[in-house]
Amino acid sequence: MNDTDDMAPRASGSDAPLTVLAVDDEKPALDELAFLLRAQDAVGEIRTAGEATTALRILRDGNIDAVFLDINMPGLDGLELAGILSNFASPPPVVFVTAHDDRAVDAFDLGAVDYLLKPLREERLAESVRRIVEGRRRRKEPAAAGAVSDEVIPVELGGVTTLVHRSSVEWVEADGDYARLHTADRSHLVRIPISALEARWAEAGFLRVHRSYLVSLPLVTGIRTVGNGLVVCLRPHGDLPPVELPVSRRHTRILKDRLVRAPKQSWTAR
Repeated sequence: MNDTDDMAPRASGSDAPLTVLAVDDEKPALDELAFLLRAQDAVGEIRTAGEATTALRILRDGNIDAVFLDINMPGLDGLELAGILSNFASPPPVVFVTAHDDRAVDAFDLGAVDYLLKPLREERLAESVRRIVEGRRRRKEPAAAGAVSDEVIPVELGGVTTLVHRSSVEWVEADGDYARLHTADRSHLVRIPISALEARWAEAGFLRVHRSYLVSLPLVTGIRTVGNGLVVCLRPHGDLPPVELPVSRRHTRILKDRLVRAPKQSWTAR
């Protein structure tokens, strides 16, 4: 299939209409995706490709703001193409569009903005476009010194993929080779070991306090002695009691050091 263009005038700056590349080897699916993208106010030019080789040629020409990408394609599949894009100096954000719900973790590892399941729903596509626009706007803004970008974790449940922002996670609980992410109102089970999250989220303020628990330090309100051990207290919500998690002896010193050091650094920085 040859690539096609749906041209629209472009403005400049972070609020300019997006130039989007849609990639799918099935023409009806590609046509539907282009039709739904065309209905989005934030989308200007739409380019299409029926396989990865054509998509790469378009991408190397530049000026693509986002890629909506099928996974199962002959030859180079969508995940492999996204892996190539990750080596670009400034890779465009990628949204996977697929009929399969079992590749979300792979998409997460490649830094996907979103993971949409076919048949497409217009409101979910609109949410993906909104995230792309917000991401572009943030990249245009001067970054705060030491700022760490938020991470999005796809969570699969009953054929529905929900995207959980790391900034909404308050604490993490180990569950074998899985981890349970606890937010203010619910928990999400993901196929990622807690040790991997410990390493990846350290710079975002998460600290291992027990072999089974990882906590967001900015949400810690205190520690207290219970019997012969310690528990760490997290910020309560409304009338709910605070969450209290055990602290192992091997993690006690570093937890106390981090909790004491953070306020001191805050005061000396003023």
